[in-house]
Amino acid sequence: MATLELNFNGQVIQDIPLNKENITIGRKPDNDIQIDNLSVSSHHAKILTILNDSFVEDMGSTNGTYLNGTLIKKQVLQHNDVIKIGKHELKYINEAASSDDDFEKTMILNPGAEGMPEDAGSQAIDQSVSKIAAEIASADSGQNSNETAKIRVINGTNSGVELPLTKVLTTLGKPGVQVAAITRRPTGYFLIHIDGGDSNSRPSVNDEEIGAQAHPLNNNDVIEVAGVKMSFFFE
Repeated sequence: MATLELNFNGQVIQDIPLNKENITIGRKPDNDIQIDNLSVSSHHAKILTILNDSFVEDMGSTNGTYLNGTLIKKQVLQHNDVIKIGKHELKYINEAASSDDDFEKTMILNPGAEGMPEDAGSQAIDQSVSKIAAEIASADSGQNSNETAKIRVINGTNSGVELPLTKVLTTLGKPGVQVAAITRRPTGYFLIHIDGGDSNSRPSVNDEEIGAQAHPLNNNDVIEVAGVKMSFFFE
């Protein structure tokens, strides 16, 4: 199990197991990790953990959240990464964390063109957005090995284009507008909201906006991300 090692002035104060999906960090006592220091916001940051992987997200703090000395908003965590919040440091310890090679390159759907990019395939975007997407853990699918999950665009100029979901993570959307991810887990495929742009809107499944937790996908579900509709199906 992954843990956080809380340090202050070079002294280890506490080891915290990441034993639930969301762990909040802040000055108020209702946080899972309370840091009673004026440099820490009431609800400063949170850690999302799914299976073997975690990511850190700043919650609009006053003084910001730093990862290995760099100010971040959302970032995947690697073994021995150091999160700095105020004057405290949290060292992330997880030798089983997935590497970047375990994740699918990001595919952008371009709502301005009402479909996918001209090459209609996977396309890498800037590293920070790729890291946001990597909040989802790596795992082998529990689906029948004879079935291949795919998405098919069903609106816009690229209607009919298909993409096999062969990796553990595929991200969809347009940074600054809406970004989501389809992740493969032992129990199946799930859609997760990553970023909703200025409106913070969430993607939808069968015309219903998904919540904050991973949303399970079923055969022939219709997903909408950044104005692009896609059918999720097995073949």
